[in-house]
Amino acid sequence: QLTALEAGLLAMDEGDTGSETVNAVFRAVHSIKGGAGAFKLDELVHFAHVFETALDRIRSGKLTPDADVMKLMLRAVDVLSDLVTASRDGGPVDAGQGAPIVDEFNALIGQPGGEAEDAGDDFGDVDFQPVVIAIDGSDAEAVPAPPPERCFTIKFRPSRELYAKANEPVVLLRELARLGAMRAECDASALPPLGDLDPSGSYLAWTIRLQTEKNEAAIREVFEFVDGDCELAVESDDPPPQADLDIAALLAHAQAEPTIVQTAPEPANGSAPPPAAAAKTESRPAGGQATIRVDLDRVDRLINLVGELVINQAMLSQRVSESGIGGNTAIAMSLDDLGQLTREIQESVMAIRAQPVKPLFQRMSRIIREVAEATGKEVRLKTEGEATEVDKTVIELLADPLTHMIRNAVDHGLEKPEDRAAAGKTAEGIVRLTAAHRSGRVVIEVADDGAGINRPRVLESAIRKGLVAPDAQLSDSEIDNLLFLPGFSTAATVSSISGRGVGMDVVKRSIQALGGRISIVSKPKEGSTFSMSLPLTLAVLDGIVVSIDEQTYVIPLTTIVETLKPEPADVNSLGEGHFVLRSRGSFVPLIDAGVELGSRPRAAKLRGGIVILVETENRSRSALLVDAIQDQRQVVIKSLEANYRQVPGVAAATILGDGRVAMILDVDALAGGLRGGAAVLEQRLAKAS
Repeated sequence: QLTALEAGLLAMDEGDTGSETVNAVFRAVHSIKGGAGAFKLDELVHFAHVFETALDRIRSGKLTPDADVMKLMLRAVDVLSDLVTASRDGGPVDAGQGAPIVDEFNALIGQPGGEAEDAGDDFGDVDFQPVVIAIDGSDAEAVPAPPPERCFTIKFRPSRELYAKANEPVVLLRELARLGAMRAECDASALPPLGDLDPSGSYLAWTIRLQTEKNEAAIREVFEFVDGDCELAVESDDPPPQADLDIAALLAHAQAEPTIVQTAPEPANGSAPPPAAAAKTESRPAGGQATIRVDLDRVDRLINLVGELVINQAMLSQRVSESGIGGNTAIAMSLDDLGQLTREIQESVMAIRAQPVKPLFQRMSRIIREVAEATGKEVRLKTEGEATEVDKTVIELLADPLTHMIRNAVDHGLEKPEDRAAAGKTAEGIVRLTAAHRSGRVVIEVADDGAGINRPRVLESAIRKGLVAPDAQLSDSEIDNLLFLPGFSTAATVSSISGRGVGMDVVKRSIQALGGRISIVSKPKEGSTFSMSLPLTLAVLDGIVVSIDEQTYVIPLTTIVETLKPEPADVNSLGEGHFVLRSRGSFVPLIDAGVELGSRPRAAKLRGGIVILVETENRSRSALLVDAIQDQRQVVIKSLEANYRQVPGVAAATILGDGRVAMILDVDALAGGLRGGAAVLEQRLAKAS
């Protein structure tokens, strides 16, 4: 409900103030209030009631949802979320946390006394009268009633889903009674004997007579909370059958409170409910999808077992291959089938953990509002690709680095409103948060339309802090990457948001721990874009097994463009052991993987081998020189940092079919030059061109 509430308010803030959106927001607050009332969470009920009253004013057209109103409501969502969290966790509830917002709501809706007007509260109404329920088949004593202006017959049969969602028919009948004089008859003909009764079932139905000045739409609006969870029919009687209308009990109580009369007796002799009635109680709304709840530890265990299955399947295949059994034998073909089934099982299990990034993106809305308020800036968050699915573990570990980046985008990236106006921009800054699948990975970008990275200031700050040499000649990309150095900050003062030199280096380490890379693209006066490329899952990957100096490594298949054995004429030396490769009419840096990994010294002459052309996350290409290619296979990812320590050039580890441990190479780190080789090559290539 909180997620739906925030999504609806953000849609309203974007200009979607249609009745469907407003009603969805109102229903969310109303449902939260109802659930809180059932558990006597008074602070939560009170705050939600005031919130609901303001939304009811918007529904009725008495309050315009302008920018100030929407800012107040978005702040109210944050407080409501905190109250729900405190109530859920059993922690102390700060009674004064929502007081300022309650006061603003009361001033907004014209209730200076500190209590908002009643907007259909179902709990604790000051004018609420007890509901009379007669279950002995007798009717209340009749009293004369004025002739009705209009009368409706309403047939209402709840489904079991209505009760499962904590809704209650008596609450709906109370709401109907607010529309006019009402009489309700309960049909209990489908009620089974006590021994056969299903506590979660639905056996009762109501026929309701309502005398009201309202139209049919107003009646149906009462049931909008349970739309799809009940059978509902509304018919207008013209003229209303006076003999059937008994409002005696209604007028006996102030405010025309409803009388519920059960007129149908229980089935005699223990008879079962009619088949038709039984079928209705088991009905499911059209389009519903059955789901089950499973403890996350069980899913994690299943994923680990599938990983072990992949390893054992690889071991079995290697043992059969080493035994000399031919590829056309029954055993070999059965192993191929086993490999295919193993892959399908792995993909299915991974899909269980896949979740859309939408909840994560919605959490960033609150961060945006908090930082914007703290910095005095006007900011709007726009999201794209919220349905993009990623492994649940990736989403959980991505929350902290994404929070850092959002805060930096608002605090450092966007200008003050007056500065934006002077630059010819709108006073309101835009932060875009997007997600998309690309080449077997998920790419998440945080972009702003601010002033861009002030590179002279960044370089000056880095020199002053001793992070780079005063005479260093750095490219724009290298200056941008200084932001990721530990201890780096350009903030003039330390605030609650930034200035302590902690943040972007933590972001980079967090992304690298996930097997991902982060890059920056910035244009002066236009803004900056931070791109994070992450694996879809932290469990398995497809890779090429290669040999480098008698050691076995794995290169992720998603990074490989092609493999080739270069001709000597295609390799050119740039001196000092640096080489470039001519590939398809252009030159790319040729990197000896063994040299970069430290297993052999840099040589003036390039040794022979196989070249693997790879593409990094910033879409630049490099060529890695390896000794040989062994195989292509699916491998299970094991965290090296968690089990040993971080190793430059290595992203993770895996267990091969023969039981040996192999390192999974970090292609971006190798292509970027662990010892600065690639950077030198890029500069020399730029000068040569």
